[in-house]
Amino acid sequence: MLDVETLQIYCDLIEMRSFSKAALKHIISQSAISQQLGKLELVHKCQLLDRQKRPFEPTPAGQLLYDACKDMISRYEQFKNQLAEQARSQGDRINIAAIFSIGMHSLPPYLKKFMARYPTVNLNVEYSGWEQIHEKVIQGYVEIGIVAVPKKERNLEVYEFESEPLVVVCSNEHPFASRSEIDLSDLCDQKFIAFARHVPTRELIDNLLSQCNITIRPAMEFDNIETIKRAVEINSGVSILPRTALVQEISANIIKTILIDDPRFVRPTGIIIRKNRSMSQPARYLLELLQNRWV
Repeated sequence: MLDVETLQIYCDLIEMRSFSKAALKHIISQSAISQQLGKLELVHKCQLLDRQKRPFEPTPAGQLLYDACKDMISRYEQFKNQLAEQARSQGDRINIAAIFSIGMHSLPPYLKKFMARYPTVNLNVEYSGWEQIHEKVIQGYVEIGIVAVPKKERNLEVYEFESEPLVVVCSNEHPFASRSEIDLSDLCDQKFIAFARHVPTRELIDNLLSQCNITIRPAMEFDNIETIKRAVEINSGVSILPRTALVQEISANIIKTILIDDPRFVRPTGIIIRKNRSMSQPARYLLELLQNRWV
């Protein structure tokens, strides 16, 4: 049985066209090189070198063996690198930060598939506001950030994630509850529960309503979806929210959703990564999973 070292010695001998140089590289004697060559010729029952030429050259059979050896050595090196990477990944920790609505409602299926592939990788998922996520990604504390309405920046890579349809939401007791569609102008005289002004989703919704010449005057403002949902649930007003974050409430029939017949009313979400950040193989797989939405 031939070992990788013998194959490497043969390749070096062919490339250097010198027994002495090959021997020097491998710190063995020239006679040991000759023995290795003889072993190869014996195994394959053919002459591998044309020694009548100066410097010697591989015979056609010798060239075939050389090509095969280079391929096997390359594959073996690739195997060793992948094995080492896999061993390193066993102790990997990946830090992810997502806004609460995405982390609770959109992210779990991706994490489930990731953990099936890398069960020993420690996934640390935290829920934060977009400002905190942005800062942690920039500073390197978090490898992958997932935010709503991402903005491109010089020091960030931004990838599309999911586009979330926006819907009007109200309580079961609200007059809108029996509707399947709504004219947005009907919101003008309603108590509207909005996102806080510093939240990107607030700016997005304000701009969309402005494009439709709709002016609303928020009666309440909150910085997270969960609080808005609870206020809507007790009939404190109506709101516009991403439908993705309402799956549980719709299933439990505690909040009504009304479609907005306008394709512009979607909330884009995105993945943010610090530019030029090195990532482990598991982290690259997770990023690819999120980018391609393989769930």
